[in-house]
Amino acid sequence: MKRMIDERDTEVERLDVRPLLAQGESPLGVILDAVQRVGTGKSLLVVAPFEPFPLYQLLAEQGYGYEAKMTDDGSWEILFSPVSG
Repeated sequence: MKRMIDERDTEVERLDVRPLLAQGESPLGVILDAVQRVGTGKSLLVVAPFEPFPLYQLLAEQGYGYEAKMTDDGSWEILFSPVSG
């Protein structure tokens, strides 16, 4: 589920997983821990070297929508925020 999210409406925690991936590690556990840590009403901005399609469905099942954009350096910024209602 894709949803346009206004970063100004919520507190955002940034998580750059590129260093983990560069070391050959999976960032999934770190991302899921961060989702739990930020809690409801807050958002998580994940920075990755690719668009993490499987993560969209996984976090949608936990009540999060997303907005994704490719940055000028070719990495991806994905803002996950709780979906109300």
